[in-house]
Amino acid sequence: MSDFDWRSPETYERAKTGDITDFAWECLRRSPSYQADYRHALSKDGQATPEFRRRWGVCFRS
Repeated sequence: MSDFDWRSPETYERAKTGDITDFAWECLRRSPSYQADYRHALSKDGQATPEFRRRWGVCFRS
């Protein structure tokens, strides 16, 4: 997971050269639709299902 912190003033300075995926993740993870879908899409082992990953276009790193 990224160490991007949208509340930090230093982040905005870094954002000039930051990775667009950090911004995308910050927006996505705040989406009520995404949050609800994530809660329902976890498999028994606590991992996101392939259908969830395809629907939201996300890739989880370990």
